[in-house]
Amino acid sequence: MTDQPGADKPATLDALRQLIISASVRLTPRMRDAARYALDHPNELALSPVATVAASAGMSAAAFIRLAKALGFDGYAQLQHLFREPLRAALKPTFSERIRHVGGEQALDNPDDPAALLRAFSQANIVSLEHLQAEAGALPLRAAISLIQNARIVHVLGLRRSYAVAAYLSYALNRIGQPAVLISGLGGAIAEQASVVNAQDLLIAISFPPYAADTLAICDLVRQSGAKRLAITNAGLSPVAKDADLVLEVNDAELKGFRSLTSAMCLVQSLVMGLAFSKRHELTKKRTKKSGSAAAASVPDLKNIDC
Repeated sequence: MTDQPGADKPATLDALRQLIISASVRLTPRMRDAARYALDHPNELALSPVATVAASAGMSAAAFIRLAKALGFDGYAQLQHLFREPLRAALKPTFSERIRHVGGEQALDNPDDPAALLRAFSQANIVSLEHLQAEAGALPLRAAISLIQNARIVHVLGLRRSYAVAAYLSYALNRIGQPAVLISGLGGAIAEQASVVNAQDLLIAISFPPYAADTLAICDLVRQSGAKRLAITNAGLSPVAKDADLVLEVNDAELKGFRSLTSAMCLVQSLVMGLAFSKRHELTKKRTKKSGSAAAASVPDLKNIDC
């Protein structure tokens, strides 16, 4: 990491993101907070002066300025230019509402028309899925499937907006014969549910901004048990990703705090089916060595899996 403006500064948002992740340990805590906010709110960085961004983030403007210089920029204005470039052609700041997604922002011309809202959200989700499709090769999917397959029990945690993804993942894993437990926090017993996780288990923690405080607390608790942890979240700098054994990044369209979950669902479906095919492949290898129906019973026929 350099403090000299202009030295080795990233030329694209992807390069900036990778630089921040790889050098996060060298940033001060406030600069890491500023970096996390910048990556979570790229369009705000592109369109707003540093004082406005700092006020929205609940931080000082100096944190963003120091971050810019630590990343090789002359100052905030040059960093802002990098965030602004992808939006320059398409962004029209007069729209009253926008749906955020990984490709920028989707204009919502008439937010009072449900059909218009559906069309705009559908288009934003298409862009998010296309991004997920394009980035699939860079995601550590095989490693994630291996973590799941080698776990005694998979404990799945996702609260608030992430609950639907966690509930589905827990259900689907059990459907393909992989023992899984949903940590739901029902009755306020979330700590008690997490206390049974041991070093042979895996915790899959799913969370997106604003991150659920209970999810972060359980991640800290499980870390002490020695269990491995897979984080499904929006960025490598997410607090859920901290100290995780593996991180899968996924982003969905969002409008005023409502996250669509389309890409997140697609990702966990792919994990489940990838695991099912991996189990079937292992079963085939076993059958070549010896015959027997016991092993076959452990993996359901993929044609009959209702996932």
